[in-house]
Amino acid sequence: MRGPLALRALCAPAAAGWRRCAVRSHALAFRAARAFASTVDEGEMQRFAKLAQEWWDVRGEFRALHEMNPVRVDYMRRAVLREIQPTSSPITPFAGLRMLDMGCGGGLLSEALARLGADVVGIDALRLNIDVAKAHAAQQQGLAGSVAYEHSTAEALAARGEQFDVVASLEVLEHVSDPNMFLQALCSMVKPGGLLFLSTINKTAKSFLLAIVAAEYIARLVPRGTHDWNKFIAPKTVENMLRAQGVQVCNATGLLYNPLMGRWTESSSDTDVNYILYGRKAATP
Repeated sequence: MRGPLALRALCAPAAAGWRRCAVRSHALAFRAARAFASTVDEGEMQRFAKLAQEWWDVRGEFRALHEMNPVRVDYMRRAVLREIQPTSSPITPFAGLRMLDMGCGGGLLSEALARLGADVVGIDALRLNIDVAKAHAAQQQGLAGSVAYEHSTAEALAARGEQFDVVASLEVLEHVSDPNMFLQALCSMVKPGGLLFLSTINKTAKSFLLAIVAAEYIARLVPRGTHDWNKFIAPKTVENMLRAQGVQVCNATGLLYNPLMGRWTESSSDTDVNYILYGRKAATP
Protein backbone atom coordinates (compact mmCIF):
# COMPACT_ATOMS: atom_id res chain seq x y z
CA MET A 1 0.00 0.00 0.00
CA ARG A 2 1.45 3.32 -1.04
CA GLY A 3 0.63 7.03 -1.07
CA PRO A 4 -2.22 8.67 0.84
CA LEU A 5 -3.97 5.34 1.55
CA ALA A 6 -0.87 3.94 3.23
CA LEU A 7 -0.41 7.10 5.26
CA ARG A 8 -4.05 7.00 6.29
CA ALA A 9 -3.72 3.37 7.36
CA LEU A 10 -0.64 4.14 9.43
CA CYS A 11 -2.23 7.16 11.09
CA ALA A 12 -5.65 5.62 11.74
CA PRO A 13 -4.70 3.78 14.96
CA ALA A 14 -3.02 6.91 16.34
CA ALA A 15 -5.97 9.09 15.38
CA ALA A 16 -8.35 6.64 17.00
CA GLY A 17 -6.22 6.74 20.11
CA TRP A 18 -6.30 10.53 20.18
CA ARG A 19 -10.07 10.48 19.70
CA ARG A 20 -10.48 8.02 22.57
CA CYS A 21 -8.21 10.20 24.73
CA ALA A 22 -10.18 13.33 23.82
CA VAL A 23 -13.51 11.64 24.57
CA ARG A 24 -12.16 10.31 27.85
CA SER A 25 -10.79 13.75 28.84
CA HIS A 26 -14.09 15.39 27.93
CA ALA A 27 -15.99 12.85 30.02
CA LEU A 28 -13.70 13.44 33.01
CA ALA A 29 -14.07 17.19 32.67
CA PHE A 30 -17.86 16.85 32.43
CA ARG A 31 -17.98 14.67 35.54
CA ALA A 32 -15.77 17.15 37.38
CA ALA A 33 -18.00 20.05 36.33
CA ARG A 34 -21.07 18.18 37.56
CA ALA A 35 -19.36 17.46 40.87
CA PHE A 36 -18.39 21.11 41.26
CA ALA A 37 -21.89 22.28 40.41
CA SER A 38 -23.25 20.21 43.29
CA THR A 39 -22.19 22.87 45.82
CA VAL A 40 -24.97 25.11 44.51
CA ASP A 41 -28.14 24.39 46.47
CA GLU A 42 -31.07 24.84 44.09
CA GLY A 43 -33.50 25.34 46.95
CA GLU A 44 -31.41 28.24 48.22
CA MET A 45 -31.28 29.71 44.71
CA GLN A 46 -35.07 29.66 44.46
CA ARG A 47 -35.43 31.42 47.81
CA PHE A 48 -32.95 34.15 46.94
CA ALA A 49 -34.42 34.62 43.45
CA LYS A 50 -37.61 35.89 45.12
CA LEU A 51 -35.59 38.51 46.98
CA ALA A 52 -33.21 39.67 44.25
CA GLN A 53 -34.78 43.12 43.83
CA GLU A 54 -34.46 43.80 47.57
CA TRP A 55 -30.66 43.94 47.76
CA TRP A 56 -30.24 47.71 47.91
CA ASP A 57 -33.29 48.51 50.04
CA VAL A 58 -31.67 49.40 53.37
CA ARG A 59 -34.98 48.83 55.17
CA GLY A 60 -35.90 45.72 53.20
CA GLU A 61 -35.23 42.00 53.55
CA PHE A 62 -31.44 42.52 53.57
CA ARG A 63 -31.44 45.22 56.24
CA ALA A 64 -29.34 43.06 58.57
CA LEU A 65 -26.62 42.71 55.91
CA HIS A 66 -26.58 46.47 55.29
CA GLU A 67 -26.09 46.99 59.03
CA MET A 68 -23.42 44.27 59.20
CA ASN A 69 -21.45 45.38 56.15
CA PRO A 70 -19.38 48.19 57.76
CA VAL A 71 -18.22 45.80 60.50
CA ARG A 72 -17.27 43.11 57.99
CA VAL A 73 -15.35 45.56 55.81
CA ASP A 74 -13.50 47.07 58.76
CA TYR A 75 -12.49 43.59 59.92
CA MET A 76 -11.10 42.88 56.46
CA ARG A 77 -9.35 46.26 56.30
CA ARG A 78 -7.50 45.69 59.58
CA ALA A 79 -6.47 42.17 58.59
CA VAL A 80 -5.14 43.29 55.20
CA LEU A 81 -3.18 46.12 56.79
CA ARG A 82 -1.75 43.72 59.35
CA GLU A 83 -0.94 40.81 57.04
CA ILE A 84 -0.33 42.16 53.52
CA GLN A 85 -0.13 45.93 53.15
CA PRO A 86 0.94 47.61 56.41
CA THR A 87 2.12 50.75 54.61
CA SER A 88 -0.86 51.24 52.28
CA SER A 89 -2.93 54.41 52.11
CA PRO A 90 -5.60 54.70 54.83
CA ILE A 91 -8.01 55.94 52.17
CA THR A 92 -7.40 53.12 49.69
CA PRO A 93 -5.85 50.31 51.77
CA PHE A 94 -6.79 47.67 49.18
CA ALA A 95 -5.10 49.42 46.24
CA GLY A 96 -3.26 46.99 44.00
CA LEU A 97 -5.06 43.93 45.36
CA ARG A 98 -7.23 41.63 43.28
CA MET A 99 -10.16 40.47 45.42
CA LEU A 100 -12.89 37.89 44.90
CA ASP A 101 -16.32 38.36 46.46
CA MET A 102 -17.77 34.86 46.15
CA GLY A 103 -21.53 34.81 46.54
CA CYS A 104 -21.67 38.57 46.01
CA GLY A 105 -25.46 38.85 45.91
CA GLY A 106 -26.41 42.37 44.86
CA GLY A 107 -22.87 43.69 45.41
CA LEU A 108 -22.97 45.13 48.93
CA LEU A 109 -19.50 43.89 49.83
CA SER A 110 -18.06 44.18 46.30
CA GLU A 111 -18.79 47.90 46.06
CA ALA A 112 -17.39 48.58 49.53
CA LEU A 113 -14.13 46.78 48.70
CA ALA A 114 -13.82 48.58 45.36
CA ARG A 115 -14.24 51.96 47.05
CA LEU A 116 -11.24 51.09 49.23
CA GLY A 117 -9.10 50.57 46.14
CA ALA A 118 -9.47 46.88 45.35
CA ASP A 119 -9.86 45.38 41.89
CA VAL A 120 -12.95 43.28 42.65
CA VAL A 121 -14.51 40.29 40.91
CA GLY A 122 -18.02 39.56 42.18
CA ILE A 123 -19.38 36.07 41.48
CA ASP A 124 -22.83 34.70 42.18
CA ALA A 125 -24.60 31.50 41.15
CA LEU A 126 -27.88 33.39 40.73
CA ARG A 127 -28.06 35.43 37.52
CA LEU A 128 -30.73 37.75 38.95
CA ASN A 129 -28.30 38.82 41.68
CA ILE A 130 -25.63 39.61 39.09
CA ASP A 131 -28.11 41.68 37.09
CA VAL A 132 -28.98 43.70 40.19
CA ALA A 133 -25.31 44.15 41.13
CA LYS A 134 -24.37 45.35 37.63
CA ALA A 135 -27.29 47.76 37.44
CA HIS A 136 -26.50 49.30 40.83
CA ALA A 137 -22.76 49.62 40.14
CA ALA A 138 -23.48 51.37 36.83
CA GLN A 139 -25.27 54.13 38.74
CA GLN A 140 -22.40 54.74 41.17
CA GLN A 141 -19.64 57.26 40.68
CA GLY A 142 -16.03 56.11 41.00
CA LEU A 143 -16.63 52.40 40.46
CA ALA A 144 -16.03 52.18 36.71
CA GLY A 145 -13.46 49.51 35.95
CA SER A 146 -12.91 48.56 39.60
CA VAL A 147 -15.60 45.90 39.98
CA ALA A 148 -16.61 43.19 37.52
CA TYR A 149 -19.55 40.85 38.03
CA GLU A 150 -20.03 37.39 36.58
CA HIS A 151 -22.72 34.73 36.83
CA SER A 152 -20.73 31.63 37.79
CA THR A 153 -19.75 29.34 40.67
CA ALA A 154 -16.68 29.03 42.85
CA GLU A 155 -15.87 25.67 41.32
CA ALA A 156 -16.13 26.89 37.74
CA LEU A 157 -13.90 29.85 38.55
CA ALA A 158 -11.35 27.61 40.24
CA ALA A 159 -11.34 25.28 37.22
CA ARG A 160 -10.24 28.28 35.12
CA GLY A 161 -7.21 28.72 37.36
CA GLU A 162 -8.21 32.15 38.68
CA GLN A 163 -6.00 33.56 41.46
CA PHE A 164 -6.63 36.38 43.93
CA ASP A 165 -4.73 38.20 46.66
CA VAL A 166 -7.86 38.07 48.81
CA VAL A 167 -10.88 35.77 48.59
CA ALA A 168 -13.99 36.61 50.61
CA SER A 169 -17.20 34.63 50.96
CA LEU A 170 -19.38 36.20 53.61
CA GLU A 171 -22.73 34.78 54.75
CA VAL A 172 -22.51 32.13 52.02
CA LEU A 173 -21.08 28.97 53.56
CA GLU A 174 -24.36 28.14 55.35
CA HIS A 175 -26.19 28.16 52.00
CA VAL A 176 -24.06 25.71 49.97
CA SER A 177 -24.74 21.99 49.70
CA ASP A 178 -21.15 20.81 50.26
CA PRO A 179 -19.09 23.16 52.49
CA ASN A 180 -15.88 21.13 52.20
CA MET A 181 -15.92 21.10 48.40
CA PHE A 182 -16.83 24.78 48.33
CA LEU A 183 -13.91 25.64 50.61
CA GLN A 184 -11.54 23.57 48.50
CA ALA A 185 -12.45 25.70 45.50
CA LEU A 186 -12.02 28.94 47.45
CA CYS A 187 -8.65 27.92 48.88
CA SER A 188 -7.36 26.95 45.45
CA MET A 189 -7.97 30.53 44.26
CA VAL A 190 -5.99 32.21 47.06
CA LYS A 191 -2.50 33.17 45.96
CA PRO A 192 0.37 31.91 48.14
CA GLY A 193 0.59 34.33 51.05
CA GLY A 194 -2.92 35.60 50.33
CA LEU A 195 -5.92 35.81 52.64
CA LEU A 196 -9.28 34.05 52.79
CA PHE A 197 -12.20 35.64 54.67
CA LEU A 198 -15.33 33.75 55.71
CA SER A 199 -18.33 34.63 57.82
CA THR A 200 -21.16 32.27 58.69
CA ILE A 201 -23.15 30.93 61.66
CA ASN A 202 -22.05 28.52 64.38
CA LYS A 203 -24.01 25.33 65.01
CA THR A 204 -25.17 25.74 68.60
CA ALA A 205 -28.42 25.77 70.55
CA LYS A 206 -27.92 29.51 70.95
CA SER A 207 -27.68 30.00 67.19
CA PHE A 208 -30.95 28.12 66.69
CA LEU A 209 -32.70 30.39 69.17
CA LEU A 210 -31.20 33.67 67.94
CA ALA A 211 -30.47 33.18 64.22
CA ILE A 212 -33.65 31.29 63.42
CA VAL A 213 -36.35 31.65 66.08
CA ALA A 214 -35.59 35.26 67.04
CA ALA A 215 -34.24 36.63 63.75
CA GLU A 216 -36.74 34.95 61.41
CA TYR A 217 -39.93 34.55 63.46
CA ILE A 218 -39.85 37.21 66.18
CA ALA A 219 -37.77 40.21 65.08
CA ARG A 220 -38.24 39.44 61.35
CA LEU A 221 -34.67 40.56 60.63
CA VAL A 222 -34.50 38.10 57.73
CA PRO A 223 -37.24 36.25 55.84
CA ARG A 224 -38.54 33.01 57.28
CA GLY A 225 -36.76 30.01 55.86
CA THR A 226 -33.53 31.91 55.17
CA HIS A 227 -31.50 29.55 57.35
CA ASP A 228 -31.35 25.84 58.03
CA TRP A 229 -29.76 25.05 61.40
CA ASN A 230 -28.46 21.73 60.04
CA LYS A 231 -26.25 23.69 57.61
CA PHE A 232 -24.66 25.87 60.28
CA ILE A 233 -21.01 25.04 60.91
CA ALA A 234 -18.66 25.45 63.87
CA PRO A 235 -15.51 27.58 63.62
CA LYS A 236 -13.33 24.60 64.53
CA THR A 237 -14.81 22.55 61.71
CA VAL A 238 -14.10 25.34 59.24
CA GLU A 239 -10.58 25.72 60.61
CA ASN A 240 -9.88 22.01 60.09
CA MET A 241 -11.21 22.12 56.53
CA LEU A 242 -9.05 25.13 55.70
CA ARG A 243 -5.93 23.65 57.27
CA ALA A 244 -6.29 20.62 55.02
CA GLN A 245 -6.10 23.01 52.05
CA GLY A 246 -3.01 24.85 53.27
CA VAL A 247 -4.82 27.82 54.80
CA GLN A 248 -4.07 28.57 58.45
CA VAL A 249 -6.74 30.47 60.38
CA CYS A 250 -5.25 33.59 61.96
CA ASN A 251 -8.30 34.94 63.77
CA ALA A 252 -11.96 34.16 64.44
CA THR A 253 -14.25 36.79 65.92
CA GLY A 254 -17.90 36.79 66.89
CA LEU A 255 -20.40 39.24 65.40
CA LEU A 256 -23.08 40.34 67.85
CA TYR A 257 -26.30 42.11 66.90
CA ASN A 258 -28.02 44.69 69.10
CA PRO A 259 -31.65 44.86 67.84
CA LEU A 260 -32.38 48.01 69.84
CA MET A 261 -29.51 49.92 68.27
CA GLY A 262 -29.66 48.13 64.92
CA ARG A 263 -25.92 47.69 65.16
CA TRP A 264 -23.36 44.88 64.83
CA THR A 265 -20.21 44.73 66.93
CA GLU A 266 -17.26 42.36 67.15
CA SER A 267 -16.70 40.06 70.11
CA SER A 268 -13.48 38.12 70.59
CA SER A 269 -15.12 35.93 73.24
CA ASP A 270 -18.51 35.06 71.71
CA THR A 271 -18.62 33.08 68.45
CA ASP A 272 -21.75 31.16 69.46
CA VAL A 273 -23.89 32.59 66.65
CA ASN A 274 -22.46 34.77 63.87
CA TYR A 275 -18.71 34.84 63.38
CA ILE A 276 -16.10 36.03 60.89
CA LEU A 277 -12.61 34.65 60.40
CA TYR A 278 -9.65 34.90 58.12
CA GLY A 279 -6.80 32.61 57.22
CA ARG A 280 -3.56 32.94 55.35
CA LYS A 281 -2.36 30.56 52.65
CA ALA A 282 1.18 29.36 53.07
CA ALA A 283 3.64 31.34 50.96
CA THR A 284 5.61 29.49 48.31
CA PRO A 285 9.05 28.52 49.76
